[in-house]
Amino acid sequence: MELAPDRLVAQSAEGELAPAYLIAGPETLLVLEAADAVRQRARALGIAEREVFDVEGRDIDWSGLQASFDAPSLFSARRIVEVRLPTGKPGKEGAEVISAFCARPPSDVILLVTAGEWSKAHRGKWADAIERIGVLSVAWAIKPHELSGWVQARLRARGLRAERDAIALLVERVEGNLLAAAQEIDKLVLLAAGRTLDLATMESLVADAARFDVFRLIETTLSGHAAQASRMLAGLRAEGEAVAALMPMIIRNLLSTAQLAKVAERGGNLAAEMKGQGIWESRQAPFKRALQRHASAARWERFVAQASRIDRIAKGRGDGDAWVALERLLLAIADAAAVRLVA
Repeated sequence: MELAPDRLVAQSAEGELAPAYLIAGPETLLVLEAADAVRQRARALGIAEREVFDVEGRDIDWSGLQASFDAPSLFSARRIVEVRLPTGKPGKEGAEVISAFCARPPSDVILLVTAGEWSKAHRGKWADAIERIGVLSVAWAIKPHELSGWVQARLRARGLRAERDAIALLVERVEGNLLAAAQEIDKLVLLAAGRTLDLATMESLVADAARFDVFRLIETTLSGHAAQASRMLAGLRAEGEAVAALMPMIIRNLLSTAQLAKVAERGGNLAAEMKGQGIWESRQAPFKRALQRHASAARWERFVAQASRIDRIAKGRGDGDAWVALERLLLAIADAAAVRLVA
């Protein structure tokens, strides 16, 4: 069957677990919470043994997963075998192994597959096989107009109530970041003391998650949100940040992206390169979007060169306005049509 992540979390709170689960989608927080609900229920049922297979790169030993399915549990009557599939695509061999499991699921194994990428194109016989014997749960991206409802539901689930304008403020502060919203709501549980949150109370309790640190500025730029990046940069400037303090992190990320573009151009293993650079799964999506907009390694080298020029300006070694030049660079990166800004 197919269940929304919140329904899966609720269902997993009691009863028996299904033989298999596929939890996937771009909303990482919802995927993590749904998968964790399955793990927690397993522990409550006395299932203490857990094996994890991280499926990355091209040379996957699917025979190892098959052997795990066939092996008896060592420390408990049952165990969870977890397959982390970042791309949502197991390939032919992986699909066959998973489908074979679903055709005759072992009584002592619960299969949990998680994936960070998902679309209708990802659906295949292996996913259908999991859905037939277990649960398919897709965490689709929360659209901007849905975020208020999501925040309100999460507040209510944690015993909090908030007025409409207070919810609007929280939504504005977290800017679509579900993880930031969840963290703020968890903090409100401790600070609100059962009060109904009005606008003034919300303003006093919620940190301004839109204070635009450089990490979020880079992520937003790579993700292609030009207007938001421009506003973040203005926020940093208003808070008294200096361009020279921002540039080392910006240049470092541009150099990383330039290297990724080179690997992609020669048909190399992009997932392995990201892992080698310490760009873990939770941080990969912005880099992938940036490479889709600007596939040329030469263009990324041009961005790096422009960033180096801005760094010199910020340190008084070049002519020009460093803030203006930096904004032009960020807009050029975020919007493919704006590349001429750094010409």
